[in-house]
Amino acid sequence: MEMVIDNKVLEFVADLKLPEVISNVRKQAADALNGMDFPTTKVEEWKYTRVSKYVKKKYIQSKIDADIQKYIPSDLEGHRLIFINGYYNESLSSIIKEDNALNIQSIELLNEEYYTDLLEDISENVFSLINKAYQTGGIFIQVKENAKLKYPIHLLFLTKGNGVIANTRNFIQLESGAEAEVFVTFNSENSDDSFTNCVLEGHVENNAHLTITKLQSEENNVFHVSKDLFIQDTGSTFKMNTITTGGSLIRNSVDVLVEGENCHTELNGVYLGVEKQLIDNHTLIDQMFPNCTSNELYKGVMGDESTGVFNGRVIVRQDAQKIQAYQSNKNILLTKKASVNSKPELEIYADDVMCSHGSTVGDLDDDAIFYLKTRGISEEKAKHMLIGAFIGDVLERIENEPIREIVNKRFTEKFGWEF
Repeated sequence: MEMVIDNKVLEFVADLKLPEVISNVRKQAADALNGMDFPTTKVEEWKYTRVSKYVKKKYIQSKIDADIQKYIPSDLEGHRLIFINGYYNESLSSIIKEDNALNIQSIELLNEEYYTDLLEDISENVFSLINKAYQTGGIFIQVKENAKLKYPIHLLFLTKGNGVIANTRNFIQLESGAEAEVFVTFNSENSDDSFTNCVLEGHVENNAHLTITKLQSEENNVFHVSKDLFIQDTGSTFKMNTITTGGSLIRNSVDVLVEGENCHTELNGVYLGVEKQLIDNHTLIDQMFPNCTSNELYKGVMGDESTGVFNGRVIVRQDAQKIQAYQSNKNILLTKKASVNSKPELEIYADDVMCSHGSTVGDLDDDAIFYLKTRGISEEKAKHMLIGAFIGDVLERIENEPIREIVNKRFTEKFGWEF
């Protein structure tokens, strides 16, 4: 590999270790880093998100054991896959044998020819390339044809320790007609200046149905970057709920490429900022075939001096006739120092479509607060009720009741808000 002098990316990864034998995916990712740089605010995709202070730091790979019991929801029965500091811990993980159509393997066993063909011509950012080159553990989840999993799959991530980098790469394949639900939780413990860098990719084949709910609730000292990329085939449905409540700087990127007719895509998100958090949500739905539908609803509540970013992009290609695509981003600012940068984008190259997008930023309704106070409700409680109602219609889209209750509990514990 040719080295580039003063390359910040190569300097960043200099202390990270590669296995002695590396796959083509790893090698290609490592090679691609040569000559790249970290994004600055001059790059449109990162216009509002400054990462410079985070990528100047040195992070360590740290394989440790940890007590994960308090992060396991007692009322959620399901398959459980545990990752600590980016390392898959098989001994702490558990698979329910009853779902015998579920196949769990190391990510290194994912067929590279299949993977390369599936994601051909997909552009990568520097963080996803760092992840793929230096990932320390990931899994390949496969659900067999026409199987419907009885239990959800819980991916539990814990970042523990100071200055740690947690690089995990996972892939989900739902074969034709399969159905599965995945719950992803990110936690941290004593994690000053740590970095969670996660890639989750997948393939939802013909008439398959995949639902993913992500709950990011790391401590407010963690730098978190995630890249989610999914391919949909004909007749499939894909739904992702992204809930963000923690971290110092959080960048969630969700890309869905719809490569078949009669698909449905749904992206929902809630982000709640406090202190000086920056929470950035970037989404892309690329409609390539006709007769598909997509719905996207993201809502943010920003307090203190926090900043929210939403950039939702929907592309309707020329052949994607009779598409229905709707996108909405709404935000509430709780203080004068909180801010949101919202940029919905709709690119339409077909002429027989129904599409809309919109964005709003506002305050809590003073009249509504006054009305509630006249009913004997305190001002603080009134605000909580209004915020709960505001984001409640997003959270109600989490159809799995135990998972929705876990999210609700998280909001109650951290903010005192109930939905």
